[in-house]
Amino acid sequence: MAGQGSAGNVIAALCSFFIPGLGQLLQARLLMAITHFVLAAVLWWFLLGWIIHLWSIIDAARFKP
Repeated sequence: MAGQGSAGNVIAALCSFFIPGLGQLLQARLLMAITHFVLAAVLWWFLLGWIIHLWSIIDAARFKP
């Protein structure tokens, strides 16, 4: 994938919109994908998962390889 704003990053951000961490997984960042997914799952129990969800989307969109 190319740099920030590329089609790959847009697709990754859209994937993270639906499932936190999926965009990072698409970008081959396994550890970050697991981190986003687990944090979002845990924090949704306290109704704060939306913070990690947004962070996941922004992180996938702004990723520079």
